[in-house]
Amino acid sequence: MKLVAPLDAVGRADLPLAGGKGANLGELIRNGFPVPPGFVVTTHAYDLAGRDGELPGELRREIAGAYAALGAGPVAVRSSATAEDLPGAAFAGQQDTYLNVVGEQALLDAVRRCWASLHTERAVAYRARLGIDDAGVSIAVVVQRMVEPDTAGVLFTADPVTGERERIVIDAGAGLGEAVVSGLVTPDHYEVDREDRVTYRPGRGEVVVRSAPGGGVIHEARPENGPENGPEGDPEVGAGRLPDAVVAELAGLARRVAAHYGRPQDIEWAYAAGRLHLLQARPMTALPPPSPGRLNPVRRRLAGILLEYLPVRPYPIDMSTWLPYGPVGLMGKVTGAFGIRGGFEGFLREEDGVVVEIVPPAPRPTARVLTMPFRVAAKARRYDPARWTEDTRFTGYLAAARDLAALDLGALPWEELIRVPRKALDLVAPVADLRVDYLPGSGLALLRLLVAVKLLRRGPLFSGLLAGAVTRTSETNRALERLAELAVRTGALDADPKPAAFLAAFEEFLREYGHRETASPILVTPPTWSDAPETVLGLVGVLAAHPAPAAEEPGDALDRLLAHPLLRAPRRRERMRRWVAAARAGIAFREDSHFFFTLPQPVLRRSLVELGRRLCVAGVLDRPEDVFHLRLEELEAIGGEVALTGPEGARLRELARARAAKREELAGVRLIDPAAIFPPAAADGDVLVAGAPASAGTVTGPVKVIREPAEFGRLEAGDVLVCPYTNPSWTPLFQRAAAVVVDSGGTASHAAIVAREYGIPAVMGTGAGTSVLADGQVVTVNGDAGTVVPAA
Repeated sequence: MKLVAPLDAVGRADLPLAGGKGANLGELIRNGFPVPPGFVVTTHAYDLAGRDGELPGELRREIAGAYAALGAGPVAVRSSATAEDLPGAAFAGQQDTYLNVVGEQALLDAVRRCWASLHTERAVAYRARLGIDDAGVSIAVVVQRMVEPDTAGVLFTADPVTGERERIVIDAGAGLGEAVVSGLVTPDHYEVDREDRVTYRPGRGEVVVRSAPGGGVIHEARPENGPENGPEGDPEVGAGRLPDAVVAELAGLARRVAAHYGRPQDIEWAYAAGRLHLLQARPMTALPPPSPGRLNPVRRRLAGILLEYLPVRPYPIDMSTWLPYGPVGLMGKVTGAFGIRGGFEGFLREEDGVVVEIVPPAPRPTARVLTMPFRVAAKARRYDPARWTEDTRFTGYLAAARDLAALDLGALPWEELIRVPRKALDLVAPVADLRVDYLPGSGLALLRLLVAVKLLRRGPLFSGLLAGAVTRTSETNRALERLAELAVRTGALDADPKPAAFLAAFEEFLREYGHRETASPILVTPPTWSDAPETVLGLVGVLAAHPAPAAEEPGDALDRLLAHPLLRAPRRRERMRRWVAAARAGIAFREDSHFFFTLPQPVLRRSLVELGRRLCVAGVLDRPEDVFHLRLEELEAIGGEVALTGPEGARLRELARARAAKREELAGVRLIDPAAIFPPAAADGDVLVAGAPASAGTVTGPVKVIREPAEFGRLEAGDVLVCPYTNPSWTPLFQRAAAVVVDSGGTASHAAIVAREYGIPAVMGTGAGTSVLADGQVVTVNGDAGTVVPAA
C-alpha cells in the first residue's frame, strides 16, 4: 500500500496506483525518454486521506521526504486521475495542475487542491458524458522537478485535423507551455513530414507565462510596439524560431513515443538550456481516420454510396446483425454471384469494438465473371420481374415475416427472446436469391429501353417513361398524401386528442408502411416509422400545409414517344409498349424488393430493445438502447437472465460502458474525409458549394437545412432542401422543395432519381452543404452545373 512512489518505479500497468498521467510518465522514464524526475502521491494516499483532504502525519512525512530527495526546489504538481490520459478519455484540463510550487507547505496544499479537483463540476460532467462511474474513479498526484524552459508547447504525432499519421504538428511559445496549453497565445506552428521537412508559421506571442520568484507564475504581455515572433523575434517576447535540428530531434522523440505506445500521442514538451524534456504524453483522442488517398472512380463511387447510407456511426449491434445480413450483405451476395468480390465486405474498420472509419471497397473480378453474360441472359429469360411476387420463395418469406411480427416479445422467456434476432436475420436470406435471379431481367429491360430512346433521339423522355412505374415507394407517398388530406378535413394536426377517424387511418398506415427506415436501410439501430411515428406526423404536416402540385401524367411521356414517325406501325408501337412496361417492372422490382426486404427490421430492433430492457432490470445497462453497444453473439452467450447478476453481467456492463465512451469520443469525427470522395470544386467566383449535377434546372430560394427526419416538419414550400443524406423516407419532401442539395450521394442515388422525377434541380456529393449553407440564406441552385451560389 505505497503512499508515495518514485516516478521511475511506476509504468503503464500501474494505472490504478499512479493514475493516467503518472503511469504514462513513469513508462516514459523507464524506457529512456527525457522526463524530469519526480514522484507520485498514489491513489492509496488519496484513499487514506479521504475526500475531506486532510493529510495524516505519516503521509505528510513521506511527501516531505520525497520532496527533499528531489532537491526541495520548485516543482510542478499535476493531478493524475485513474480515468485520465487514456484512449478515449483525455480529461484535458478537467483536473488541476500547479506550476512552480515552492516549499513543503505549498506542496502539501497543492496536493490537497489536486485531490479536490476530482470532484469539480466540470470533471463530474465530463465523466458523466463519457459514462464513467464516479464511484470507480480515484486520483494520484504527480510531483516533478520544475523545468524553466526557453520554449515549450504541445505536439501531436498525427495531424489532429486531417488525421494524417505521417505528419508531426508542433505548437510552441516562449516560457512555460501553459500559455500554449490554455490558449493564451497564438503559438508558433511547425509541421514535420515523413521526410523531416519542416513547415513553419510564426505566432504572435501575445503572452509569456514564467515562474514567479517565491512560487506561482506570472503572465507577461508582449509590449505593444515589440517585435513579432519569427526568426528574429525577441526571446523575451516570443519563442523565436526553434533551430531545425531541435525540431527534428523533437519530432524523432515524438515518433519513438508513438511507436512505444502503438498509437498517435498528444505530448507536452519543454526546451531548456539546450535540452528537450517531455512533460506529458497521452493518446490522441477524437482523431479523424487517415485519408484513403487518391481513389479510383469505382472505389470513389462505392465509398460515396456507403457514406450516403451511413448517416450515423454504426453500433456494435449493427455490425453483428443488420449490416452483414441486411441490404449490404444482400448486395455482397448478388455481386458475388456474378463474379465480383470485395465490393461490400470489410469496408468498416473497428477499434475497441467501435467503428472508426470507412475503408473504400476495392472490388475485384473472379474467374466466374467470364461466364456472367451467359448467366445474366439465362436468368433474364427465366425470371420475369413483373411476376416476382408470385415466386414461392417470396410468398413463403412474406408469411414467415408476418408470423414473426405477431410475436408478443414482452411475454417471451429469455431463452426464446434471445433467438428472435437470429430468426429475423435468417428470414432475409431468400431475398438475396430473389435479387440474384430477377435483377438481370430488370437491368436488361432498362438498358434495352435506354438504347431504344437514344436511337430514336428521344433520350430526355427516358426518366418520364420510368416515372409511370407503380412502386411501393410511390404508393407510400400517395398514402401519405391521403393522410394529409384527412388531417386537413378533420383538423387532426392541431387537435389533442386527435380525431378517431384520423387515428384509425394513421394506425392502418403504420401497419402497412411502418417498417420504413427513418435514417438508413442498412442499420437496425435508428428507429423505423413505427418506432418513431412523430416522423410520419412531420411528413403529414408538411404535405397538409402545402398540397402537392398537379404532376405530369405518366402517359404523357409514352404518348410523345409513340408519336415518333418510326413507331407508327401497330406492331412496333406494341413492342415499344411492352419494352416500357418491362422497364417499369424492373424499376418496381428494385424498389419493391427493398421495401419487402426490410420487413423483419422492426421486429429485429424491437427484440433487441426488449433484451436491453431486461438487461436494465438486471442492473447491467442504464437504458434499453445501451444494448446497441453490445454484439449479438455477446448477448447470445448469456446463460439466462439469472446469470446477469454475476460475472457475465459485470462483463457486459463494462463492455457497453467502454464502447459508449469510445463512441462519445468519436462523436464529432467523420467516418471518412469527404474530400476523398467528393473532391472540392475549384474556386470559381461566388460558388458556395459544388458537387455532382444530378437533376437539371436552376432555382432560387431560401435554404432550409434538414439534418434528420425529426426536422421534416420545418420544410416549407419553395425551400431549398439542404441535407446530409437521403433515403426513400425523405422523398415526400421533394414534392415541396424547390431544389435539393445533399452532402453525400451521386447521380444514381435515391435523391437524384426522385429529384429528376419531380423535375427539381439537385446537386449531390457537395461534402459540405450542411455546414456551409445556413437557414434562410437565399441561394441559386444550378442542377446543370452542380453549383450553389448566392442569389443575385
